[in-house]
This record gives sequence, structure tokens and C-alpha cells, in this order.
Amino acid sequence: MKAIFDYISFESSKSVTKAYSTSFSSAVKMLSPIIRQDIYNIYGFVRCADEIVDSFHEYDKKKLFDSFEQDFYHALEDGISLNPILNSFQHTVKKYDIPIELVKAFLASMRWDLTKTECQNKDEYQNYIYGSADVVGLMCLKVFVKGDTAKYEELKHSAMKLGSALQKINFLRDMKEDFESLNRTYFPNANLEQLDEASKKQIIDEIENDFKHAYEGIIKLPIEARLGVYTAYVYYKKLLYKLKKTPSAKIRTTRIRVPDYEKLSLFAKCYFSYKLNIL
Repeated sequence: MKAIFDYISFESSKSVTKAYSTSFSSAVKMLSPIIRQDIYNIYGFVRCADEIVDSFHEYDKKKLFDSFEQDFYHALEDGISLNPILNSFQHTVKKYDIPIELVKAFLASMRWDLTKTECQNKDEYQNYIYGSADVVGLMCLKVFVKGDTAKYEELKHSAMKLGSALQKINFLRDMKEDFESLNRTYFPNANLEQLDEASKKQIIDEIENDFKHAYEGIIKLPIEARLGVYTAYVYYKKLLYKLKKTPSAKIRTTRIRVPDYEKLSLFAKCYFSYKLNIL
């Protein structure tokens, strides 16, 4: 029965989320159960695409990515895929009428990683951010508003800004690993060797501005999504604070993280803020 296969597909996307990001999966648990699975489905898709271009060095990554992309389009057309991750994602795309242009933009940014190692200018940087992060925020927003087009348009800008902020923090946190393992840098004119206090401040100022616009939308999200998104926002704000206080020389040599005990404290504070209606 297809229902059994769909269940297995959904569980696969959930497992991918939990295995690859404990922090994100904790935030997803704070979403309403009626939308939680669809966010797992989106994350499973974007995570697998990202893994192809970032991790599978001993394989023909272009060939794998080509197959993954074509299999997605076939899944969307057929309404099923024997790849459980693609099967669950196509389900969510159809359920919420997620624009195919968003998926294409995401895949284009991932394909960029197959051949390029740096953003040469601001335009390339912004285009990559849009495809790798902003559109993921918009896919999730489609789920959060459950078909409310007016609400989607109202919150679209904030969702993109949140996606941008989270991605830029990931870039800054992972600078050492990206540069040494993949010979890749995303910030134009600021690779690992060039990161100093002035360039770090410029990056952080940009992220803080993104967060300001993101928060304006978070507090307007439907109740089913607000706590989960706010939790992710607070966690990344804490990570940004740590990066801001860390000398640029240390960022070049160490991956900054939020310890588990601090995560638990942050998540608890988010929950009580939500319950007390003070978001």
C-alpha cells in the first residue's frame, strides 16, 4: 500500500533532519504537529542536495546531482518516487502549491557549488544567498500560512531575511571547514586568510540587520509556526553573539558552537515566552 511507503518516506525525512541538525530538529518539534512533518520533508530534500555537493568527494558529484534533480522532476510529475526523500518532498510541494521556481533557484545554487569556489562580487553572493537560503525560507512559509496568499505576501520579505541571516551565520561559523576542506568561500573579498575585525564587523552588521527584519515577520506568523521559528531565531541569535565576541583570529581556527546546556536553557526560555504571550 502506498500509505505505508509514504509513512516510510516521511520517517526518512524526519530521520535526516534529526541526524544532520539536532538544533534545527529541536526547533521543528516546537511547531504544531499539523505542519511539522512538512518541514521535515523540506529539510530532508535540501539537506540531501547539500550533502551531494559538499560531502560525496569520492563519487561523481555532478552525475549524482543530475540524477537527484531529474528524479525530483519525475517525482513531481508522477506523484511518487522510490527515493523516500524525494517522495516526501514532492508530497509537500503539491500539498502547499510551493512554486517550482523556488525549488529551481535552490537547485541552481547547489549546482553552483559543484564548479565554483568563491563569490566574486556582491551580486554573485546575493544570488547564492537567495537560492540557498531565502527560497528555503519561502518554502517553509508556504507551509506555515497553509494557503493564505495574502499572509504569504505580507511575510515574504521577513522569511527571506531570516533565511539570509541563518545562512550567513553558517558561512561565518563554518569558514575554516569550508575553506580548508572545500577551498570555498562565500563572503566576497573576505576569505579565511583575509578575515579581520573590520570585515567580521561588516558581516555581523549585515546579519543583525537581517534579523531585525526577520523578527518583524516572526511575531506575525500563524500560531502553529510561531514558537518553532522563534526558537530557531533565538538559537541563531545566540550563535551570532558568540561569533561577535570571538576574535576573528579564533574564528579562522575554531568552529564556534552553542553548548548543549545553553541550547536547553534557550529553548526553555522560548517556550515560556510563548506561553506567557510575550514574543
